[in-house]
Amino acid sequence: MNELMNRRTALKWAGALPLFGCIAADSLWQSAKAAVTKPTPGNVYTRIGVRPFINARGTWTYLSGSLELPEVRAAKQEASKHFVDIFELQRAAGKRLAELSGAESGMVTSGAAGAMASAAAACMAGTDPAKIWRLPDTAGLKNEVIMFGGRSAFDSAIRLTGATLVVAHTHEELQSAIHPRTAMIYTTALGERLRKAVAIAKTAHVPLLLDDAAGIPPIENLKAYAKLNLDLYCFSGGKGLGGPQCSGLLLGRKDLIEAALANTSPWEGAICRAMKVGKEEVMGCLAAVEAWSKMDLAALNREWERRVKRIAALVETVPGVTTQIQIPEDGNRYPTLTVQWDEKAWNFTVSDCDRQLREGDPRIEVLTASNPSLVPAVTEGDPKTPRTNRLQIISMTMQPGEELIVGRRLREVLNTARKSAKS
Repeated sequence: MNELMNRRTALKWAGALPLFGCIAADSLWQSAKAAVTKPTPGNVYTRIGVRPFINARGTWTYLSGSLELPEVRAAKQEASKHFVDIFELQRAAGKRLAELSGAESGMVTSGAAGAMASAAAACMAGTDPAKIWRLPDTAGLKNEVIMFGGRSAFDSAIRLTGATLVVAHTHEELQSAIHPRTAMIYTTALGERLRKAVAIAKTAHVPLLLDDAAGIPPIENLKAYAKLNLDLYCFSGGKGLGGPQCSGLLLGRKDLIEAALANTSPWEGAICRAMKVGKEEVMGCLAAVEAWSKMDLAALNREWERRVKRIAALVETVPGVTTQIQIPEDGNRYPTLTVQWDEKAWNFTVSDCDRQLREGDPRIEVLTASNPSLVPAVTEGDPKTPRTNRLQIISMTMQPGEELIVGRRLREVLNTARKSAKS
C-alpha cells in the first residue's frame, strides 16, 4: 500500500514539475503576475481605490459579469458615434436575431432579468395601450405567473410588473396550478423536465418563458429552443455570451415579442421604461451573437480545460488534496475544477480557503456556496434540496497565465493549512 501511495505521489509531482519550472523562472513569473494583477498607473479602477482581481468564480453580476469580446467593444464604439431611432433599431436587431436563431423574433433587453419583466408585462397587458399604462395594476387581467421549479432570487423582476406568483415544483402541481387567470409559466428547467412542462403549457394555451441566463455557450441553444417551439426564452448578454454586461436577449413568438417591446423602453408610460437599453448595448449584444456563431467551442473548451488541469496538477502535490474536472449541464457550461480535502481533519474549511484567497495579493475569487450578492431573506428553489459547500474554479473567466498564479497561491494556502493541522 505504501509503495502504491509513493508511486501516485511521484506521478503527481512528475506532472507538476514543468509548471513549477515556469513559476520558478522569476522574471517570467513576475511579468505574468504584473500583467494580470497590477493595472497600469492611472488605471480607472485603482484611481478610485477599487482593486481588480483574478476571476476564477465565473460570470457573476456582482463581480462585473464577463469581459466583452473584442467584436463587442468594436461594435459599441462604432454605435456610439451615431444617432438612431431605438424603435427602428430594436426591430432591425430582432429581425437579425430571428435569422440567427430560427425564432420568430427577438429583442435586446437589460439583462435576463429585464427579459423576465418584459415577458411578464407582455403576457398580461399585450399591446393594449390602456392595459400597458395600468401596470402594475392588474385588476381584471390575467395576472398569475406560475414559477415551475420554485421561487427565484430574480422573480422580483416578474412581481414588479404586478404579477402574482404561484409556485409549482412538480409537473402535477404545474398542471393543477393552471386556470383562467394564468398569464405565463416561468421556468429554468432543462432537458426532459422542460419538454414535459412545454407540453403542458401548449395544451393549456399558456405562454411559457424559459430563463437560461447562462445558457450560452453553447451558441446552439439559440436555435435549440426555437426548435422546441418555446413561446419565449431568454439569455444574459453579460455572462458567457461576452456581450455588454447590461444586456440580455428575449426570443420567441413574434406576437409576444411585439408585446414585450410595447411594454419596454423607450415607451414612456410602460412598466419596463426604467429598463433602458442603449444603442451600444443593442449592437454590442448582436455582435456577440454574430461572433459566437463563428467560434469553435471545442477548441475553447480544450484551452479552458488545459488551464484547470494545470491548477489541478499543482494543488494535487499537497498530500490529501483531490480534484475533479467536469462541465456542468445546468448553466455555466465550462470546464470546472473541484478541489477537495478533509476539512474536519485539517480544521480548515472551504470558507477559510475562500477568504484567504480573496484577502491575498493578488485577490482571487473562486466559486463556493457563498453568495455575497443574495438578499439574506431570499429562499430559492425547493427548500428540501440539500446544498454542499465546495471550492470550484471556473476556467472561462480566467485570462491566459492566471492559472499559474491561482494554482501557486491555492497550493500555498492548502499546504500551510495541512501543515498547521499536523503540528
